[in-house]
Amino acid sequence: MIKTKLIRLGIFLAGFGFVAGATLFAIAWFTVSIPDPNAYVNSQSTIIQYSNGTEIGRVGTQNRQILPLAKIPMRLRYAVMAAEDRNYYANRAFSPTGIARAIFNNVKSGSLNSEGGSTITQQYAKTAFLTPSRTVQRKIKELVISLKLENALTKDQILENYLNTIYFGRGSYGVQTAAQQYFNRNVNQLSIAQAAVIASILRSPGFYDPSLSKENQKRLENRFAYVIQGMLDKNWITEAEAKAAKLPVVVPRTTSGSLSGPKGYIIDAVQKELGKLGFTQEQLLVGGYVIKTTLDAKAQQSAVDAVNKLTPKKAPENLHTALVAIRPGTGEIIAMYGGKDYVVRQLNDATQSIALAGSTFKPFAIIAGLEAGIPLTSMWNGDSPQTFDDLGKPYEVSNYGNEGWGQVDLMTATQHSINTVFVPLGMKAGMDKVVDAARRAGIPESVAMIATPSVVLGVASPRVIDVANSYATFAAQGIYSKPYMVASVTGPNKGVLYQGKPQTQQVFAPDVMADLTYALKSVVNGGTGGAALALGRPVAGKTGTSQSNASAWFSAYTPQLAAAVALFRDSASESLNGIGGLTSVTGGTFPARIWTAFMKGALKGEPEMNFPAPANIGGLDPVVMTSGGQQSRKKK
Repeated sequence: MIKTKLIRLGIFLAGFGFVAGATLFAIAWFTVSIPDPNAYVNSQSTIIQYSNGTEIGRVGTQNRQILPLAKIPMRLRYAVMAAEDRNYYANRAFSPTGIARAIFNNVKSGSLNSEGGSTITQQYAKTAFLTPSRTVQRKIKELVISLKLENALTKDQILENYLNTIYFGRGSYGVQTAAQQYFNRNVNQLSIAQAAVIASILRSPGFYDPSLSKENQKRLENRFAYVIQGMLDKNWITEAEAKAAKLPVVVPRTTSGSLSGPKGYIIDAVQKELGKLGFTQEQLLVGGYVIKTTLDAKAQQSAVDAVNKLTPKKAPENLHTALVAIRPGTGEIIAMYGGKDYVVRQLNDATQSIALAGSTFKPFAIIAGLEAGIPLTSMWNGDSPQTFDDLGKPYEVSNYGNEGWGQVDLMTATQHSINTVFVPLGMKAGMDKVVDAARRAGIPESVAMIATPSVVLGVASPRVIDVANSYATFAAQGIYSKPYMVASVTGPNKGVLYQGKPQTQQVFAPDVMADLTYALKSVVNGGTGGAALALGRPVAGKTGTSQSNASAWFSAYTPQLAAAVALFRDSASESLNGIGGLTSVTGGTFPARIWTAFMKGALKGEPEMNFPAPANIGGLDPVVMTSGGQQSRKKK
């Protein structure tokens, strides 16, 4: 009697369970819809490239590249089906026997685990549209979505989405990025054996990735053999191909983050520029864009190598080195070094940090003087120290090392960066004219400048990119170009969404630039920037050492490339003195050496070009400038 009652109770509970399950399924069928597959499956990382198409890095929550099924080789499709669902094309959306087996094992173990009995369609539904929670409700939703997917999509469409969606470990989603992560090649270059490894790992990357443990290696060997045998059993490969398939070597996993090292500053800068162009962060994360930049791969590598090799060793932790190189006449940024490691410090020293400009501002006084008719032959008193009038207050100026030069022409003053000549030059030309020249060249309004005598000596604090672009204006014979890094944006359908182009304006007369360049050439040829002679081609530039040695610059150009290098610390009150074993770190030391090493690599293979001849504004005869601002011409 008791046995009969138990049987009846079991039947009742089973019936109740069936009714309850059927009710839940019915509710789910009418309330659960297929999420938009494009919102997930077609979401993929945005790829950032150098100008030659070489990849710099990616932006996106997932490392993914979508491929149409036609571009995924049959051997890889077969390997995945051999591993996960050998009767995929004959199966329905879910396998009842597989689910029954999974439920039995789950009940037996006392918990609802992740053992699937899942078809590829179920796996796709689970991966693409559901949370990883292990509840009965989630499982029912999975089944409903699987059935609806099968009604909405073909088997080929589901397989394509699955192969572009499934997680393979190492931060990669989809077969293309998996092929790159595990074998450093694209999916169409995989051998049968490599395809079998990819298929083996997808079941549980943490369980089969051989780089994680020796146990994983053994498990992968067994799983690999299972996949190869499955391909053979289904006649997807021949016996000869099966025998030839040996477990291939998997490349070691990389531990560095996508934004680690100097490239992180580039990726961040590109994202910021894209934001100004109207591309949202969400679009970049899932849009699958290809961003081609103006950056030259050769030049960028040369920048990193030069900084790594020549930055002072055993320097303070807060010593920063920055470099920006710009193509004159276009504004294209072709190289940028913003710091050692973006993951450690999220402040770009090339585009965000500021540093006292020092003598890199003296060319603006030369420009103002030339535009006022003051020639390079003008004679000045280079004694040190001297006191000048600054709005009724005495302003004492000394030269570097307090060296006195006596009567010198403006060319010599430029060559040796004589402060006591440049302050009265600025006053004679008009301090407002000096500031205006700086603005026209490329120093933005965000950089505070006051039209007082000290502005000539670089008391303002620009960014390195501002100074580099100003010198690019000089190199372009007075053509200002707005600096930019995004050359083009291409959508996932290969359509061009944005095309960058130069934004230029003639801001200085070519004859003024010709004379300026002639003067700045003397800085390299026998002046404070002599280190740049090692480049072996015409160079014009200016060293910059700020007050109290708080920063050191070398900003210079050839006819086809301009660049600025700066060394500085976190605060203008912190000196560079003593760094690198030098009593004083001037622009002619580490900055000029880094600039030269960078340029050697960046210009390798490029033709040597010459600057225009000087225009000799104001004539060739010396003009003596008196303390009262008067001038008299002496005939030679």
